[in-house]
Amino acid sequence: MNLNILFGICLIALGAFASGSFAIPFVKVKKWQWESYWLIFSLAAYIVFPLLSCLIFSPEYLQVFKAIPSKTLLWVFFLGAVYGIGNLSFGLSLRYLGLSLGYALSLGLMLAIGTLVPPLIDGRLSSMFNTSGGNQLITGVIVACAGIGLVGYTGYLKDKYISETSTESIREFHYSKGVLAALLVGVSGSAMSLAFEQGIPISDMAVEKGTSPFFSTNPVLLTMLSGTFITTIIWCLAQGYKNNSLRDYFKAENHTILFFNYLFCFMAGFLWFVQLFLYGMGKSRMGEYTFIAWGILMALTIAFATIWGIIQKEWRGASVKMYILLALSLIIIVVSSFLIGMSASA
Repeated sequence: MNLNILFGICLIALGAFASGSFAIPFVKVKKWQWESYWLIFSLAAYIVFPLLSCLIFSPEYLQVFKAIPSKTLLWVFFLGAVYGIGNLSFGLSLRYLGLSLGYALSLGLMLAIGTLVPPLIDGRLSSMFNTSGGNQLITGVIVACAGIGLVGYTGYLKDKYISETSTESIREFHYSKGVLAALLVGVSGSAMSLAFEQGIPISDMAVEKGTSPFFSTNPVLLTMLSGTFITTIIWCLAQGYKNNSLRDYFKAENHTILFFNYLFCFMAGFLWFVQLFLYGMGKSRMGEYTFIAWGILMALTIAFATIWGIIQKEWRGASVKMYILLALSLIIIVVSSFLIGMSASA
């Protein structure tokens, strides 16, 4: 395999670890409604850290925006807003399914859809069927779908056979609601993959203006995630008004709890943004096979999140059969990421 591509995969793997870990700080948030901590997390992940990243690594970003056609910027912004719907649904899937199942079902669907949609739209997919690399890519996606199906079946068994007391580590475990949320994530969440592909002219312009190719996706992230934040703030404030939880942002039992709630939400936001920061760096090493980076990120994120879910005892009380099925589905999904990755050099 090309060493440049291998280095890119390693960076994406580090991003996947951050992505699979970002929800851990939420466990420490006390007495806030879901929409409250999700909004503060979103402020950090979608606005604060992307802006800081541009200021530090892409200080020419305003010049880049002026030089890019407004149609391109609006398209990437719109795709970010669509992704916002998916990310809200992703938050709900974690709420109802926990880390292991929530990540596996949601991101597994994003892997399959997000890997195939960009080359389908720009015409690369049809020509890929005539190459060994293209066939290997399709095989990787099919294998990923098999892993997704198996983890979904494992979740069904968990819902059917595990008692309520064994899911107390997941405060609101609800299989059917979680699966519906995951399906919505798969459809709308893959808009992020498309936004990265459609944002390539922005990245190219950033390089022309003096940004290192390594950090050229930073202006794309700022544009896309601004759209994501608009969707998120509208929904979270509406839910806050409905649930009478808007006071969460200003009140707590004491100032210490309030401070740490904000701190843990910002920690989650930092980890979430780091995944995309490293993903962008890794993607810049993929050459014409930029779209395979998405599948690798999703598959490895699922792997790390599943491990975290086991550590947090989400599967306490599960039978040996369930653990075997979970491990098998995890192996299948990880193998699919390697197939997708190796398709770049086939």
